[in-house]
Amino acid sequence: DHRDLHSFPTRRSSDLMKVLITGGTGFIGSHTVVSLQEQGFEVVIVDNLSNSDSAVLNRIAKITGKESYFYCEDICNRDALKNIFSEHQDIVAVIHFAAFKAVGESVEQPLKYYHNNITGLVSLLEEMKSARIPNIIFSSSATVYGQPENLPATEDSPVLPATSPYGNTKQINEQILRDFLLVNQDLKGISLRYFNPIGAHPGGLIGELPIGTPNNLMPFITQTAIGKHAELKVFGNDYNTPDGTAIRDYIHVVDLAEAHVVAMNALLNNSLKENYSVFNLGTGNGFSVLEVIQSFEKTTGVKLPYRIVERRPGDVEQIYASTKLANEVLGWKAKYSLDDMTLSAWNWEKRLSEQHFSYDDKV
Repeated sequence: DHRDLHSFPTRRSSDLMKVLITGGTGFIGSHTVVSLQEQGFEVVIVDNLSNSDSAVLNRIAKITGKESYFYCEDICNRDALKNIFSEHQDIVAVIHFAAFKAVGESVEQPLKYYHNNITGLVSLLEEMKSARIPNIIFSSSATVYGQPENLPATEDSPVLPATSPYGNTKQINEQILRDFLLVNQDLKGISLRYFNPIGAHPGGLIGELPIGTPNNLMPFITQTAIGKHAELKVFGNDYNTPDGTAIRDYIHVVDLAEAHVVAMNALLNNSLKENYSVFNLGTGNGFSVLEVIQSFEKTTGVKLPYRIVERRPGDVEQIYASTKLANEVLGWKAKYSLDDMTLSAWNWEKRLSEQHFSYDDKV
């Protein structure tokens, strides 16, 4: 029964602060669980496993030596949330990752995305209010900026019309959270706008494991290098950038995970002036597709077969973050370099290949 506490050897003291993570077995969620447990938090994970595997729980435990409470539930199911909050009345905050996230699929199946991503947040906020849980961190995205007129993108950059239903759900959910907190001043929330998370935990036990063909650059690079794809397609080399390829702000997933712990502490310590805040999470540096490929080849010694093809519709030419607000207000700064990101992603891909596992328990 997924709803039972997973029994691992290390027991915890009962006075630890308890945080609920939706989507906690996913790529960013699992790394955040690790960071929270390493900082002494107790973690309750809710995930319907639609895009992840419960075996990641064992891998998290191997990294941290700590248990997680795990519930295989859909956050659109309010009764399930009610029961979880009832069983864990000492939860002090929620970090909300659970959402569908494939841009292309969202264009083809908009109602699936609007139902899941928006209903999920509304259900969560209603049940949090009923259970008197005062803090929420929402997993947002730099997609809310579209192609900014001015770079770097700041938190005050205009939120432009979304180019996909996925991006639109992030914008709508930020507005829902803002409106909800405006009339519930005793509650507090933060939206974290991620730029491009890549890399993997240095231990090689957890990382990005997309189902099917990856939409994102880094897993496509590592899967091509390991032989799962014949070549990498680079979409366009005629952009108005130094080498003609699109530029993004790539951030190591461990840096991103640690930012959630810092944001959590800011909420719990009442150190923010407003009860709703927005922060960019990136490195503040833009790297082109070719620069990422060059970093990968340099750190791994693997030559990557790639071919320039036509631009992809809807792709932004270049975007990178101003991280000044997160640096100054939260006291958080990304530590890892692009080389760290590409090498850790490759180590994870090799681990997957060597073990011939799709997230089984064997290490």
